Amino acid sequence: MLRKVKDLLEMIKFGHTVFAMPFALIGAFLAKRGVPDGATFGWIILAMVGARTAAMGFNRIADRKFDAANPRTADRAIPAGTVRLVEAWGMVFLFALLYFVACYHLNPLTLLLSPFALGLTFLYSLTKRFTWLCHVVLGLALAFSPLGGWVAVKGNLFDFPVVLSLGVLFWVAGFDTVYACLDADFDKAAGLFSLPSRFGREKAFRLAVFFHGLAFLLFVLTGIVSGLNFYYYLGIALTAGALFYQHVVVNPKDLSRIQLSFFTMNGLISLTLFIATWLSLVV
Repeated sequence: MLRKVKDLLEMIKFGHTVFAMPFALIGAFLAKRGVPDGATFGWIILAMVGARTAAMGFNRIADRKFDAANPRTADRAIPAGTVRLVEAWGMVFLFALLYFVACYHLNPLTLLLSPFALGLTFLYSLTKRFTWLCHVVLGLALAFSPLGGWVAVKGNLFDFPVVLSLGVLFWVAGFDTVYACLDADFDKAAGLFSLPSRFGREKAFRLAVFFHGLAFLLFVLTGIVSGLNFYYYLGIALTAGALFYQHVVVNPKDLSRIQLSFFTMNGLISLTLFIATWLSLVV
């Protein structure tokens, strides 16, 4: 049983929850102008875990045939046989249920918006079949994170800092474009769509830089419209360094350190901005 749980968590890269979770908490902390109450905080955590796990499980199910044909992904749990299809579907339904239960316990508007947010994450898994804007769709899906955190606390959309969600959108689109460079050749041969397979790695990298430049400006603007202080802008400075560094350690001809760029730097960015927002609100 423990081995099966480990295989399921590895299949969905559970550690990558760190990308979206902090932004949901940023939205909640901005709505409260401080730390939300314990019950709200807990339900937000459960909703995010449920949504992200269900979405990644569906992604692995939807892509299982492509994963099996791609040498880079052939050892993933479903094509490798360590997780059966019925087990993967069971996980998706279980965590989707957790997500909806958590949204129900927050407030009516959160529950009303919940199918749209989860549906968009599921849709992303299918977009590589028909559009090279799939990276932007993923960004839009994760842009619901701060929106969800805000609505979970406020129960309405009044004064929501839209620039924060736009920043998340372009930040995600940027790093997902870079990560897609790993499969550019396979995607092109398989008839799948992505920016690297459509325009080549070099142009895709330039687009990723553009996306991240926009994201950085929008994160700065978030601090301005939300009235945050020095601590937030200290986090912004660290974010700028992390964004710059991830475009230094990888390039179109050398993707060997892409895990450092994709996971370490982007995990650092989301956690840094959350801690910086928290400090700005409570100090």
